[in-house]
Amino acid sequence: MKTPAEISVKLRSQWTRADKREPRLLGGAGAWPVAEAIGLPKPIQISTNLDAVKRHIQQWRNVTIGEVNWREVSYRATAEPVSVPESWQLNKPTEWIAACADNTIYAEFQQLGVLVENADKCFHPLLVRRFSLWREKPQQEVVQSCRLASILKPGCAEGKPLRALSLNGIDTKFFERNATLITALLDVRYDGEVSRLGLEPFLNAHVDGDHWVLLVDLDGSLLPFKKQRITTDELGTTTLPGRRLLIVENESCLHHIPLLKDTLVVLGAGFDLGWTTNPSLQNKVIAYWGDIDTWGLNYLSAARANLPALTPLMMRKEIYFRYQNSAVAEPVVAGTDIPSKLTHAEAVLYHVLLNSRNGRLEQEFLPLEFSTNEISHWAEETAPVRSGD
Repeated sequence: MKTPAEISVKLRSQWTRADKREPRLLGGAGAWPVAEAIGLPKPIQISTNLDAVKRHIQQWRNVTIGEVNWREVSYRATAEPVSVPESWQLNKPTEWIAACADNTIYAEFQQLGVLVENADKCFHPLLVRRFSLWREKPQQEVVQSCRLASILKPGCAEGKPLRALSLNGIDTKFFERNATLITALLDVRYDGEVSRLGLEPFLNAHVDGDHWVLLVDLDGSLLPFKKQRITTDELGTTTLPGRRLLIVENESCLHHIPLLKDTLVVLGAGFDLGWTTNPSLQNKVIAYWGDIDTWGLNYLSAARANLPALTPLMMRKEIYFRYQNSAVAEPVVAGTDIPSKLTHAEAVLYHVLLNSRNGRLEQEFLPLEFSTNEISHWAEETAPVRSGD
């Protein structure tokens, strides 16, 4: 004889199995009803432990979820047939979840309901089968990923970096956080082709390697080429020409940067700033420009740890408030602790961003004229003083 609690354990185990979840939640043929056998009392239990049998029967009479199917059974030890519970029948998903009696399963069911309601029907089986794709993510980000995967088409990036795609109200780090989920969703639409090719090649997006950055000659005469790729390992050991160096978090901001005498720019550095320990950089005039968000300020702090004299550009509180209409939410912050190498004003900004609904103002969305003028002003202020001036 099984108790309601024992069968609940079995039902919880079934929830963890994708082959059980999918047909039951998506209406597979023959998925409902589900009947779990309880087991009939044996004659010896009736004759030797009738009180235990009565308690067992009462437990099942108290069950209010689904239906308990009863059966009249005759025993030699009883004068009349005994009505005993034979099976527990569940007729729909909500009854299954209630019978599991588990808060985590209930929460997953509720979240899955929201996702299914807001996602294209073709994605429902994937969301039901593969909890690992979305369980630890903010619900709204999963919904956004589903909506995004519904509109992305092969080649739609047209050679731009994924972070430069302004689609569906996402921020530029969205693809980085959700690449696995988006790839799996697109695989549903394109029969696994995205996983085979890779997300960036499938969308014809420029691939940002983790250890490669773009080095650009703003002077026009410092390098053999106007632009060239270089590894950060090489940057850490090479003496670069030019008096000034501008470090930019995102590569997609190149069109914001004016031509400048005696200046190189490294774009797409992101979090990979170990190369700034290069001793030859101590002799240069250096500026850093990143997103106004907790990640950008963390990168600024990391760069300043190696280059204490650098000048931050366009990473001030007044700029954030001036262009706040272009800010978006920062779903995952870099941390709640203030980075150690921020100035007092930057620490205040960091606190503001942590407590703002839209705490991310990205470089790409600053007005072009404004960013160009800010960089030009830095260059003018750091120009060498000519003799006789």
